[in-house]
Amino acid sequence: MPPTLLDGKRIADDILKEVRVQAAAVSARFDVAPTLATLMVGEDPASQVYVKKKIKTCHELGLESRHRQFPADAPRSQVEEAIREFNEDPSVNGILLQLPLPTQLNAENLLEQIHPAKDVDGFHPFNVGRLLLGRPTFVPCTPAGIMELLARSGISLQGKTAAVVGRSNIVGKPVAALLLQQHATVIQCHSRTRDLAAVCRQADIVVAAAGKPGILTADHVREGAVVIDVGINSVSDADELRRVVGESAEHWAGFQKKGRALVGDVEWRTVAPRAAAITPVPGGIGPLTIAMLMRSTVQACLWQLEGAPES
Repeated sequence: MPPTLLDGKRIADDILKEVRVQAAAVSARFDVAPTLATLMVGEDPASQVYVKKKIKTCHELGLESRHRQFPADAPRSQVEEAIREFNEDPSVNGILLQLPLPTQLNAENLLEQIHPAKDVDGFHPFNVGRLLLGRPTFVPCTPAGIMELLARSGISLQGKTAAVVGRSNIVGKPVAALLLQQHATVIQCHSRTRDLAAVCRQADIVVAAAGKPGILTADHVREGAVVIDVGINSVSDADELRRVVGESAEHWAGFQKKGRALVGDVEWRTVAPRAAAITPVPGGIGPLTIAMLMRSTVQACLWQLEGAPES
């Protein structure tokens, strides 16, 4: 029996509809539009696509957007000054620093300069600390999207074993904390985990967030597991694409047109037949990330106008 496809695009569309209603209610009540400010350094093609999508989505939902673009060799002081201006501007509710940054800039240092009340990406140490305490304000958008996908797909976490492959501050660590708060037993895996396949086979739910195309194979997934593939990897080698997705018409159409295709961290060709449910790439977690960012921006606006809980 083929697995259930966990349709992140459909769920993201539902969330965006809710956000549009929330944004309209805030605007009607306070006569302001929730506003997201984005900063980008350099001209990374993927980042350019993401930022344009975020700005476009803002406008579609009735949010305002501000954007600052810096050359790749911009000094730290220039980016810091832009963050300071957005922090002090009461009309800006959320600030997003697009990652990755050029090597001369320290991402952690700059992220810490974003005011926690405007940190809609959830990366400031204050917000990370609240998340680990089980009292989250802003949660990193991709982990938040994963949890929405599981909840809205009717997948219970209580008492389940979840293996998280990856320990980044952006996805792996926060999603492990969120799963734990929903009473899952969490195994955090990484590059030094012994016999990764055997560890993952213990899990009812596998979250693949390693950033390597097709790193999880059928050997890593037990029959009937739920598989959440967070990876978005660009593959330009035909043999590698065939290994990961087999003869997927959708992926090969993109490959033939652009010379590359987007694939996940899961070897779809072998894993999908074993899974009870699985997210596709693309169309799985990606759309949810932007949806959760929009929701956080509206929430930030409301908290700044009314006062955040426990502020």
